[in-house]
Amino acid sequence: MKKVLGLILMLCIGDLCMAQNKLTVVVKNADSKELLAGATALLAGTNKGAIADSNGVLTIPNVPDGKQVFTFRFTGFGEHNETLTFPRNNDTLVILLEAAGEEMEEVVISSTRSGRTIQNIPTRVELIDGEELEEKGNMKPGDIRMMLNESTGIQTQQVSATSANSSIRIQGLDGRYTQLLKDGFPLYAGFSGGLGLLQTPPLDLKQVEVIKGASSTLYGGGAIAGLVNLISKVPTNERELKFLINGTSAGGLDVNGFYGQKFKKVGVTVFASRNTSKAYDPSSSGFTAIPKTERYVFNPKLFVYFSDRTKMNIGVNTTFEERTGGDIEYIKGNGSSSHSYFEKNKSNRFSTQFSFEHQLNEHSGLTVKNSVNNFNRTITIPDYVFDGKQWSSYSEVAYTNNLEKMDWVAGLNAYTDNFKEYPKDGFPKRNYDHNTIGGFVQNTLKATSWLQTELGLRSDYIIDYGWTVLPRVSALFKITPKFTSRLGGGLGYKTPTVFTEETERLQFRTVLPISPDVNKLERSYGANFDMNYRTTLWEGVKLTANQLFFYTRINNPLLLSNTGLNQYQLINSDGYVDTKGWETNVKLSYADFKLFVGYTFTDAQLSEGGVKRTNPLTAKHRLNNVLMYEVEDKWKVGLEAYYYSKQSLNDGTTGMAFWTCGFMAEKLWEKWSLFVNFENVTDTRQTKFGNIYSGSVTNPVFRDIYAPLDGFVVNGGVKISL
Repeated sequence: MKKVLGLILMLCIGDLCMAQNKLTVVVKNADSKELLAGATALLAGTNKGAIADSNGVLTIPNVPDGKQVFTFRFTGFGEHNETLTFPRNNDTLVILLEAAGEEMEEVVISSTRSGRTIQNIPTRVELIDGEELEEKGNMKPGDIRMMLNESTGIQTQQVSATSANSSIRIQGLDGRYTQLLKDGFPLYAGFSGGLGLLQTPPLDLKQVEVIKGASSTLYGGGAIAGLVNLISKVPTNERELKFLINGTSAGGLDVNGFYGQKFKKVGVTVFASRNTSKAYDPSSSGFTAIPKTERYVFNPKLFVYFSDRTKMNIGVNTTFEERTGGDIEYIKGNGSSSHSYFEKNKSNRFSTQFSFEHQLNEHSGLTVKNSVNNFNRTITIPDYVFDGKQWSSYSEVAYTNNLEKMDWVAGLNAYTDNFKEYPKDGFPKRNYDHNTIGGFVQNTLKATSWLQTELGLRSDYIIDYGWTVLPRVSALFKITPKFTSRLGGGLGYKTPTVFTEETERLQFRTVLPISPDVNKLERSYGANFDMNYRTTLWEGVKLTANQLFFYTRINNPLLLSNTGLNQYQLINSDGYVDTKGWETNVKLSYADFKLFVGYTFTDAQLSEGGVKRTNPLTAKHRLNNVLMYEVEDKWKVGLEAYYYSKQSLNDGTTGMAFWTCGFMAEKLWEKWSLFVNFENVTDTRQTKFGNIYSGSVTNPVFRDIYAPLDGFVVNGGVKISL
């Protein structure tokens, strides 16, 4: 009997051994087929697992019979589940893991027109997506200044002390070298660039794309410092109806609304806003830090979907604004002979946008675009009126061909810019008429699994200024799944106009006209190189770091010169402006916390007549710090701190270094939310560092504005989504 029991026991043991299986797997990058050493595998419902060796190979022994589920993981890649039935043959299994970027990196970038996601574009593009736009919109719902100013390498420069007009400076270069686009249309060029930042609320924006450095191929030579493309929301099948109401302790009130919905063959979006502010002087300097303002914006857009291959959209952008700054007593109605200085800006903006897209076949398509822009602005100060009107247009036809490994974009475009002045005195008119026709071609190539390139060439003919040829090149190196790098460079040019930061400070008074007989194109070249690294430091803690180096040089820059006859003239300097430096961005995330730290070093120099000096109004050192705590759909809380080092000013003096700090919070419910923002809680103001003007109260000469004037301001409101 014992022998029989022993035999049965041995047979059971043998059967048990037969039921245990071994799984051998090679884990690779699905894109590059690179072996992923350190990848892990886990058998569901057990603690059995393995780690891949240097050859990407892992082995799990003693796998039971039947259907089993294995989970494969590797830092920076998406989780992969594989179901296998045992027993099975002993062949080695190959598992391909897909790289997993953050959600924002799956967004298609439209500025490069390649139809690729951000991680596969050779050109370095910085994206401000919908979630971040909403957070910045809580802080300043009336315009996009804060949204841009809080990015590394970008500084919004206040040009007028009393009207608060501002421009975008990228990497230390004047605002006229940055091209501001709306859905790829140059609606803010020349005279129409005035007040542009102040008249663009963010509620109807889907995302903002920033390209730093020369970006001439697709949009023209004016993008010397870079371009900012404001991408509008488009209608979706699900209705979007949002309202934002915001009030400030400085007397501001913003009422914004957006509606968008797609039906079977048509879709619509409508944005409308009313933005007002009272005259505000927190420092008792006697002059407004925030002007009295009343603005109305109305932007309707119609989308027509003729078929799956053909669609069209047409839209209108309108802005009507009056703003008055200056002596606070005068604006409050208490004007007198000793309180008589003011600056009134009355502006009307009207522009159309038309786009027609037809998909020729599975890979290629044709796009036709047109916009017409009319901008009127009247500036009134005591004893002087500047009254001008600009008509501009942009037309383009482009062909795209998108294949698996190669994209082509080619097209022709025409740009017209006509400015007429209606002077109230005998000073020479600053009228001009600029017309440009151009052609472009761009190729994006996936050369290998680790190298993608983008080559662009543009040629423009500018009437009165001649031909320009602008090559551009970018490359993306996917060195490892965690480490990538980009290298790029190109040429650019800027057509001279009377509208610069220096002339804006003078309200264009006594500034002589531009003439092609005297002035010439400003020409530039530049390059940038960056490295991007992402990893998981330990469980739940993710790190992303980006290091960018940049250089740009502009030959024969247009500088404002005093003729000695109480007149000013813009003259091409016999010299150059060059700016070089680096940007460092670090992001740490853990659970519901995110920490952003950004540092910008900018060395901007102006060489004139063999003498070098620092380009004014450029902070050599800038530090951005943001800590966010966010419980999805419940809470958002943020702390911010920004540092600006000393800046050289146009009068030869040096501005003070300063910090600004802020705090914001938002409580969210299903259909609405409440938000509050404490901006500049340290009450940092330039008026604390010294007087912002010289001369008398009735005839002030304002100094450069390099620090905030409005100080500590609290704003808060409600957002409603129906």
